[in-house]
Amino acid sequence: MEPIKQIRSKTVVMPNDDIDTDQIIPARYLTTTTKEGLGKNLFNDWRYDPNGKERADFVLTRPENRGAQILVGGHNFGCGSSREHAPWALLDFGIRAVVSTEIADIFRSNSLKNGLVPIVVDDDTHRWLLANPGAEVTVDVASATLVLPARRVPFPIDKFSRYCLMNGIDQLGFLLEQDAAINRYEQAHA
Repeated sequence: MEPIKQIRSKTVVMPNDDIDTDQIIPARYLTTTTKEGLGKNLFNDWRYDPNGKERADFVLTRPENRGAQILVGGHNFGCGSSREHAPWALLDFGIRAVVSTEIADIFRSNSLKNGLVPIVVDDDTHRWLLANPGAEVTVDVASATLVLPARRVPFPIDKFSRYCLMNGIDQLGFLLEQDAAINRYEQAHA
């Protein structure tokens, strides 16, 4: 994982409520154990027609949304199964943060462990983001703040997850950082 301190990007808005992990990455694409390449199947059933051609009217296909790193979803984003492939697919596509009024717990946990920043905001902020697609915003992980053009909105994130994101490590990486302290403890208590 790469360290994430700030993400500055335009937003892409997908206002659908209850976007579940099978819509994010359909189960038929879960045959891989690597993170690479899943982005091409992100929102596959919405993004492609039956012949495999990208739909020009799908939000992620539109030219003005290419390169957006912050996805604003509807209420209850990432519900459904616990597949870790969902944040993998979003990251492989180039999405670095997801904003919603509610993010499913398992999706949120999987996101934080893989370097995707899940951001829960209040209804007023969410309405503003939905009404202003393509707005330039900044995710400041250090201060746990979403910076909009006219205001700063705090978002919840625990200290451990924030530390891991900012240092580009997962839980195992954190434990490996503690190797010297663990060895000292083991030697003292042998």
